[in-house]
Amino acid sequence: MDKLKREDLYTLEKYAEIRNDFRMKIMAHKKNRRLHIGQNATLYFEDRLVMQYQIQEILRTEKIFEADGINEELEAYNPLIPDGSNWKATFMIEFAEENERREALSKMIGIEDKTWVMVEGHNKVYPISDEDLERDNETKTSSVHFLRFELTTDMITALKSGANLSAGIDHPAYSHAIASIPDNIRESLVSDLD
Repeated sequence: MDKLKREDLYTLEKYAEIRNDFRMKIMAHKKNRRLHIGQNATLYFEDRLVMQYQIQEILRTEKIFEADGINEELEAYNPLIPDGSNWKATFMIEFAEENERREALSKMIGIEDKTWVMVEGHNKVYPISDEDLERDNETKTSSVHFLRFELTTDMITALKSGANLSAGIDHPAYSHAIASIPDNIRESLVSDLD
């Protein structure tokens, strides 16, 4: 998947004109990129369109229009765009009540490394997690992690031929599996692959 360049972005003026329509397009798109694993964990799979929206919103909010500022945002967000042989996801642990969340996070240390995807006929793929910085310590994990799932050529070929895709988490404090990822999400993820 191609990385974003400055010429791919709308000017602040143009973005102001199209923002409502673009936002509606993104919200519909994101429905096919969100995978709940149990009640309290969600994978938000990133892609070029989602990253463009994130950058456009930051440029708008912070009124960034100079080349250096735009390039900084591109450098920050382009690494979250899949490379054709992987999926990149924001992994969120979500609890409505703060005390419940604090207690759960203290029991979920390492959960990001126990999250997986699996292509039918192949082994589970565990992610490379939090490449930007360490997000847990000896007492708790973070509620947000960044994951990269690397797939083999055989896995990609199998997916493009219709193989089932499953996902889950194998952590002592939180264990859930999805035997078959819904078709709309599966199709969106397969479109990320070369």
